[in-house]
Amino acid sequence: MINYIAPIARLINQFAKLPGVGLKTAQRYALKVLDMSPEEVKAFADALVDAKSEVKVCSVCGNLTDTDPCRICSQRDNSVICVVQEAKDVMAIERLGEYKGVYHVLGGVLDPLQGVGKDDLRLAELFHRLTDNVSEVIIATDTSAEGEATATYIARMIKNYGIKVTRLAQGISIGSELQYADEVTLSRAFTNRREM
Repeated sequence: MINYIAPIARLINQFAKLPGVGLKTAQRYALKVLDMSPEEVKAFADALVDAKSEVKVCSVCGNLTDTDPCRICSQRDNSVICVVQEAKDVMAIERLGEYKGVYHVLGGVLDPLQGVGKDDLRLAELFHRLTDNVSEVIIATDTSAEGEATATYIARMIKNYGIKVTRLAQGISIGSELQYADEVTLSRAFTNRREM
């Protein structure tokens, strides 16, 4: 490895902390920052600081937002709730521009091996949202074993409320993460979702 001077080495180390960024990519990012004008670097740094200070979690759905409640909760049809694992899954679905309901972000999935139980997720908040107004809950957790177990648990609990529960149709490969699905696959999965 090249022996970089301290400021460059620190920058490389910071980029390398990002998921999916290896040492070579971190080096490229750091060197790219050094090629930027002072104004571009300041804008980049300001965007990081602003995002960290201005983004919060919606008190209703758990999605990332700069207003509370978020714009989706404030402006969309709340009779259909799409349950997802993480905020990144909301972003994936929103890219389609087809879904007009609201979301509920669980903050993960049931995973006893990792010590994640029902009290560690936003399940109580989901069940609290199930009023007479809600006609359908779409479960859009990943198709991993943990995602499927979480979907089954939620479906079983929601059936007690007499609300229709659907699951995204197959098309998203088993074991894959929702955020990596292409728009066509995700669109078909939404169109062909099934009742649980």
